[in-house]
Amino acid sequence: MKEISLNLDNLNEVFPSDFTEEQKAKAKTLFLKKLAGEAHRFYAGKTQVVPKAPVIGFNWFNVWYTPGVSTISTTVRDNNDASFELSNRGNLVAVVSDSTRVLGDGDCTPAGGLGVMEGKAFLMKYLGGVDAVALCIDSKDANGKNDPDRIIQFVKMCQHSFGAVNLEDISQPNCYKVLDVLREECDIPVWHDDAQGTACVTLAGLINSLKLAGKKIGDVKIVLFGAGASNTTIARLLIADGADPAKMIMFDTKGSLHKNRGDIKADPRFYRKWELCLSTNPGMILTMEEAMQGADVLISLSTPGPETVKREWIRVMGKKSIVFCCANPVPEIYPYAAKEEGAYIVATGRGDFPNQVNNSIGFPGILKGALMVRARKITDNMAIAAAHSLASYAEKRGINVENIVPNMQEASVFPQESADVAMQAIKDGVARIQMTHEEAFQRAKKDIEYSRELTKSMMDNGFIQQPPIEMIKSALDWAIQKVQ
Repeated sequence: MKEISLNLDNLNEVFPSDFTEEQKAKAKTLFLKKLAGEAHRFYAGKTQVVPKAPVIGFNWFNVWYTPGVSTISTTVRDNNDASFELSNRGNLVAVVSDSTRVLGDGDCTPAGGLGVMEGKAFLMKYLGGVDAVALCIDSKDANGKNDPDRIIQFVKMCQHSFGAVNLEDISQPNCYKVLDVLREECDIPVWHDDAQGTACVTLAGLINSLKLAGKKIGDVKIVLFGAGASNTTIARLLIADGADPAKMIMFDTKGSLHKNRGDIKADPRFYRKWELCLSTNPGMILTMEEAMQGADVLISLSTPGPETVKREWIRVMGKKSIVFCCANPVPEIYPYAAKEEGAYIVATGRGDFPNQVNNSIGFPGILKGALMVRARKITDNMAIAAAHSLASYAEKRGINVENIVPNMQEASVFPQESADVAMQAIKDGVARIQMTHEEAFQRAKKDIEYSRELTKSMMDNGFIQQPPIEMIKSALDWAIQKVQ
C-alpha cells in the first residue's frame, strides 16, 4: 500500500492489496466525500474575487470609481452593447440554481447548492478562462412550491450584468420551462448545463465509441434509462445528429415512454417527455429486460448506486455494447461489473474511472466560445458542434476503449472547442461580432493560459496554500476503515 500523494494522482494505488474492485470503488467515494468536506472547510470555499486593474497610486481610484467612471455610465447608457467592452460583463457568467436537484442529493435548500455552483465557477475560470459567480436563489412561492416563473424573472432582471447564464441543478419539470423561456426572451446565452452540457459531452463520447465499435449512429438500438433533464436532452441531440428515434427506448420511474403514456400527456409541464413519447419506442416495449435484448447502447442518468443497472441487463446486450452509466457520485453499475458482463466500452461521470463523460470538458469551452462572439443564445447546433469538436480532438490524438473523450488535463482542447462553437454561432446568426477561427482560437488560448498561470502564480507565492498532507491521509485512513 503506497503513501497518498499530494496531487492524488496515485489514488488507485493506495488501497490495501486485498481490497476487491468493489471495495476500492466504495473507498474512493468515501475518501473523496470526506476530503471534500475537510478541504472546503480549510479554504472556506474555493473561489474569490480579485482586481484585474492596477492600483498604482490612490488617484487611480478616481479613475476606476468616481468621478472618472461617470464616462462609463453614460457611454453604456447610450449603447448597452458597450458594457461588454467597458466592464467585465463580456467574460462573466452567472451560475444560477434554486438547488432543487443538486447532483444525486436532491433538494438541498438554496444555500445547499453553493458548493456545486462555486465548483462550476472554479472550472470555468481554470479551464475556460471565464469569470463566473454562484447565485443560489429561493424559487418557492407563497405556498412553498418551487415556481419556475420566479427563476425566469430573476434571470431576466439580472441578465444585464452578465455575458451568459449557466442554469444548474433545477428540478424537472421546472427546468424545461425555465430554459426554453429564457433562451427566447433573454438577449444573452442561457445554457442549462445539466441538460445541454451533459447531452453535448455524451454525444461526443458516443461518436467515438461507435467509431471504435464499427457502428453508425443511425443504425444502433439505444436504451436511455432515466428521463430527467439530462437524458431527455441527450435524446433530442442524438436524434438531431442522426440517431433513429424508432430505435430508441427511454424509461422513467414509471416505465417506458410511449404514445399511450397518458400520465405524461396530461401534464403539460412535461412537454419535452411527451415529445419523446410520440417519437420513440413505436413498438411500445414495456420492460428493461425486453428493451436491453440486443441493444447496442445504454445511456443511464438515473439513481446513483451500483445496483441501479442490473448485471443481467448488460449481459443480453448486442456485440461490442456501449454502456454509459453517469449518475454521480456513484455510477449505476461499476465499470468492472459491466465489463464482466460483456460491455465493450464503459463510461461514467467519475474522473477516477476510465472514460469520464462529464460536463467539465464541455461547458468551459462552449461558454467561452459564445462569450467571445457575444452570442445572443446557444443553439442546439452550437452544442452539436462542440460535441464533434471534442470527438475530433480525441480521435486525432488517439482513442481506445478506455479513452474515448478528452479529459480536463488536456488544456489544448478548450480553445479548439471554443473556436468551433464561436464559428457555429456566427453561422447560426446569433453572434454580435465576427471573427475568424484562428482569431477565436488564439484569444481563447491566451485567456485560458492566463487563468492557469494566475492560479499557479498564487500557489507559488503562497496566496493559495497547499492542502495539509495530514488532512488527506486522515480522510484516506477513515475511508479504508469504513470499508474494511
